[in-house]
Amino acid sequence: MKAAEWLLDAYLKRSYARQMYFQLGAAMALPQVGPIQPAVLYIHIPFCESLCPFCSFHRVRLALPKARIYFKALHQELRIVADKGYQPSIVYIGGGTPTVLPEELAATLDLAHALFPIRQVSVETNPNHLRDDVLAVLKTAGVHRLSVGIQTFDDALLKNMGRYAPYGSGAQNRERLQFAQGWFDTLNVDMIFNLPGQSEQSLMRDLETLVDEIRVDQASLYPLMTSRRTDKAMYKTMGPYSLDHEKQFYERVRREMARDYKLSSVWCFSRTKGLIDEYIIADTSYIGVGSGAFSYLDGVMYANTFAINRYVHMITAMGRALTAYRVLQNYEQARYDLVMNLFGLSLPKDVFRRKYG
Repeated sequence: MKAAEWLLDAYLKRSYARQMYFQLGAAMALPQVGPIQPAVLYIHIPFCESLCPFCSFHRVRLALPKARIYFKALHQELRIVADKGYQPSIVYIGGGTPTVLPEELAATLDLAHALFPIRQVSVETNPNHLRDDVLAVLKTAGVHRLSVGIQTFDDALLKNMGRYAPYGSGAQNRERLQFAQGWFDTLNVDMIFNLPGQSEQSLMRDLETLVDEIRVDQASLYPLMTSRRTDKAMYKTMGPYSLDHEKQFYERVRREMARDYKLSSVWCFSRTKGLIDEYIIADTSYIGVGSGAFSYLDGVMYANTFAINRYVHMITAMGRALTAYRVLQNYEQARYDLVMNLFGLSLPKDVFRRKYG
């Protein structure tokens, strides 16, 4: 059984790598809005106070002068998106740590509200930013959902992950989450399971803290996902990684969370209906702004440059930051939609018949 799962895992990773092969383009422009108006706008803010060894998202250590310049370029790109006719109504802001400069984030949201008919906003943060001064800024800026990267309450694991010193102990983060309860429509807690060195007892303590002690609105529990880019750093600080217990841990997560939560996606558990992290499930057409942001429009995937200095230069000098794209053939679009719908726990066969025959 383990051999079969290993082979399937290897096949899916190779398939995903082929799917993410993009063609490079020197100076592409974002197309005018097409027949499908994307509902979702994703904004990427790549700055972090500390870089976690396991994280494979596009992020850099915070440098204030560079960050200030970046936000100016980001605002310019938002205006470009509006000029192209896009009118998204849902905003997701990820990173990085979007709340590293709360006043810049608030200015970005103010601009988004001025340009687009925004009705829902989700923002990611880290637990050390669960302070009244930061939360008040986010509340005033119109944030509906705050997603906090906790990962685990186990101090030994937090130290191995490089998160104990910069972001706080398990006890501190429990208190911060309790303080943040009620500020927003939804408080989501991001957790990771199958960490190197994590025992089932440690996982159970995390789940009991979420369900019985803090009683958060929503919890997103992800398996640890590695990449070649982070493998060495992760191994050096966290130890060897194995898939041996991943399925067992996931089944335990589902059983324990089912006591008080409903599944919103494969790994998101909610008490009430609301936004979830996986915005591309319900709205497969979306537009992204910022360094390293992706867009998916009318069967074409686009990617902005990941180099921050280049991003600023391209937006400022040329009014565009797209550097790569991939045209999905009909069967590739169908496969993409299929995976997204399955991840969201649905399979609308009538929609697939109408859309793809």
